[in-house]
Amino acid sequence: MDVTNWSALKEELDLYGSAPTAQLLTPAECRDVSALYEKPELFRTTVDMARHRFGSGEYRYFTHDLPAPVAALRAALYPRLLPMARDWAARLGRPAPWPDDLDEWLARCHEAGQDRSAQILLRYGEGDWNALHRDVFGELVFPLQVVIGLDEYGTDYTGGEFLMVEQRPRAQSRGTATPLRQGHGLVFTTRDRPVRSKRGWSAGAMRHGVSTVRSGRRCALGLVFHDAS
Repeated sequence: MDVTNWSALKEELDLYGSAPTAQLLTPAECRDVSALYEKPELFRTTVDMARHRFGSGEYRYFTHDLPAPVAALRAALYPRLLPMARDWAARLGRPAPWPDDLDEWLARCHEAGQDRSAQILLRYGEGDWNALHRDVFGELVFPLQVVIGLDEYGTDYTGGEFLMVEQRPRAQSRGTATPLRQGHGLVFTTRDRPVRSKRGWSAGAMRHGVSTVRSGRRCALGLVFHDAS
């Protein structure tokens, strides 16, 4: 975790709405997390993306009883992302309701009726993809989240790049495509990023998704820092 240059990450995040971390999981740890998908007792629900017209593929939401590696990653990342979240809120003139303690923040989510776990394990096969979207599940939102690649891009699968599209006022949308490196995270905005304007700062609306997997299988772990209603 400490290997990541968080100052450089913040600069890139400010510019593009997403930025990669250093390695967070070893290849063996990635395989262990990916294998959790075969243990349905760990999950509260499974979503068939095609059935809901979200794209194609499948993902599962963990229960609140998170496996130790997942819980440890989320707990370690929250204090790293919190200063960035507060900085963005200040620039956009928004409230920053996030306390220093992650459990306290999640308790506030539950009190507001957002009491379902939003931690997610995703699995894509050949031809699968994820439509552009935002992970906003209620009134209480943490503005940053993290996705971690669990397979080796270019070897275990091809295609399947992480997509972000920014809607720009009175201009064409801007997109980025980022391959997920195995064991590395990608920090990205939940819904928008601060964009400098003539009047100060405005919110640049952003959505994320996954391009079509051309071959193989792509698995990823998604860490969200607010719970769902």
